[in-house]
Amino acid sequence: MIDRVAISAHAKANLFLRVLAREASGFHTLETLFTLLELHDLLTVERTEHGIELLVTGADTGPVEENLAYRAARMVLDATGHRFGVRMRLEKRIPVQAGLGGGSSDGAAALHAVNALLQHALPRPELLQFAAKLGSDVPFLASGAPLALAWGRGERLMRLPPPKPAPALLALPDIRVSTKDAYALLDAWQASETPRGSIVLDREAFETWGSIGRLGGNDFENPVFGREPTLRTLFEEMAGTRPLLARLSGSGAAVVAVFKNEADRDAAALTIGGKHRILIRTSTRQAPAPGADRSVSEHG
Repeated sequence: MIDRVAISAHAKANLFLRVLAREASGFHTLETLFTLLELHDLLTVERTEHGIELLVTGADTGPVEENLAYRAARMVLDATGHRFGVRMRLEKRIPVQAGLGGGSSDGAAALHAVNALLQHALPRPELLQFAAKLGSDVPFLASGAPLALAWGRGERLMRLPPPKPAPALLALPDIRVSTKDAYALLDAWQASETPRGSIVLDREAFETWGSIGRLGGNDFENPVFGREPTLRTLFEEMAGTRPLLARLSGSGAAVVAVFKNEADRDAAALTIGGKHRILIRTSTRQAPAPGADRSVSEHG
């Protein structure tokens, strides 16, 4: 029996994103391509006698009880009869409110970590059901897939073999875009514009980063750029460095670009660098995310 586990919670990027419809419930149905990035938070979970504790360093993530890692831990403990409690330490490295899935990945990591302390008492399908209840990005991040198509609210996934890892650059302006605000902007935009709708998803289109880059963009780009011109400028500057692809990730505000090699990425960073911007050098990930294959460690 193990008493402590540590797990990396990897960021994601959306390589294309279509918002197809708004349901009567208010939720939006999506069609998107997810990839994992090497950038990650670090979550450490220890067994305690009772209760749930969460200490977050590196960023302000709001009230503890609303944190997805906290909610995920509660789900697993509730489902298994509260045999013990947990103390969690979360080191934030993924920027918040950036469209990079940091909070969702923390939730996915907590599902796997607490279940590991339970000697994997909950089967994988049940954990993925919990993931779907936590949020649209969580099923992908809990699945372990490094590349996957997703539909619906993100709970319908099809794994794809990822291209070889490639250097990536993340750029964030000194603004934040909440998901709620982004959807409100999108709804207003689609009320006056013709939605692009779904695209033809041929398997060969996912074999290289260049072909993925030709699939299309992100439906949030036009409405969000309309409100945030500095973000549009950043996106255009990134696209001007001739990456294999450039996208707004999720609802923003991170712009992600994938490059042929590190020299091209580093040259792009020099080109678009400056004040009021955060630049993060990372890469796409080819290996599965830790946890989904029970690859959690007993030391941090």
